[in-house]
Amino acid sequence: MALIIRSSAIHAAGCYTTTAIRKGARVAEYTGHRLTKAEADAAYEASPITYLFGLGDGSIVIDGHCTAMFINHSCDANCETSEVRGRVWIKAIRKIAAGEEITYDYCLYDGGDDEALCNCGAKRCRRTMYSKEEVRRRKAAAKKSLKKPVKKKRGKRKAGKSAKLALA
Repeated sequence: MALIIRSSAIHAAGCYTTTAIRKGARVAEYTGHRLTKAEADAAYEASPITYLFGLGDGSIVIDGHCTAMFINHSCDANCETSEVRGRVWIKAIRKIAAGEEITYDYCLYDGGDDEALCNCGAKRCRRTMYSKEEVRRRKAAAKKSLKKPVKKKRGKRKAGKSAKLALA
């Protein structure tokens, strides 16, 4: 199988196959320097585009320098990623036709205030590259921040029996 990089309707450049790919086939490996999350945050603080792939719990990332870094996100992807012994593989989850763009769901989980808008154009697009779990977490956090703390009003104290007797 041969992969090529060319312009994409999803995002600037994309990765395409020149031959058909069978379901279950490894399409590419995501390679590059490994950095801690803190190192990556510092290195790319002002950069609007990164090619970082989080490993395991996200404390280590791969700074993509490979063909796979051009594989775009889609909410209706034809591939998925898997981590095998510290290596990241992009694997076909269905048959992919020659000439088709290779995509996988990024399932982002870290991005600060960035909306990570999706441009995949899929019929069931989530409109974001964040994972479904992260979308739920962000919605819950936004809902919680909208709720203002309710101050309890102090009611007037009612006079008890002894107060009434004292007044009489």
